Amino acid sequence: MRKWIILAGVLLAALLAWTAAGPYLTMHAIGKAVREENAAALARHVDFPPLRASLKAQLGDRLARRVGVEAQSGWLGALGATVANELAGGAVDLMVTPYGLGALIEGRKVWNRATGLPPPRTEAGAAARPDPWRDAQRRYESTSRFTATVHTDDGAPVVFVLTRQGVRWKLSDIRLPPP
Repeated sequence: MRKWIILAGVLLAALLAWTAAGPYLTMHAIGKAVREENAAALARHVDFPPLRASLKAQLGDRLARRVGVEAQSGWLGALGATVANELAGGAVDLMVTPYGLGALIEGRKVWNRATGLPPPRTEAGAAARPDPWRDAQRRYESTSRFTATVHTDDGAPVVFVLTRQGVRWKLSDIRLPPP
């Protein structure tokens, strides 16, 4: 009987360790998929519906703030803001794909990848690409939410949010830097 209790305790500890290491393992897998330009592997670690919804909301908010309340008060301004918001939502749907996310995480310009321009390569190839999470600040926000903050070239923070789904972790949100 005592052996079964010890075995159950060891299994429970292993499950807890696996769950706690999950975000780090997921970040490693995402980084590897980005370096290898493996869209299928990247897609396995991304929860696309909440990610698209979050980015649409962030871009819609930015558009509304940029246009201003006065410009939206008239019917023509409101129509323009609605059209701009729909166009931004369509752009998010087109760009939030495994290829687009790979470009964003790696720090390349999404437009270059969308237009088919090849990425700059070194003679050593993909193995010489830097780790996209190299300088990321990582932390748990809760038992089911983990963030990795990466700074852009101009120092603005981009926060990648991973959420737990059972024992698996997936990228579910990207918090863009403030305008």
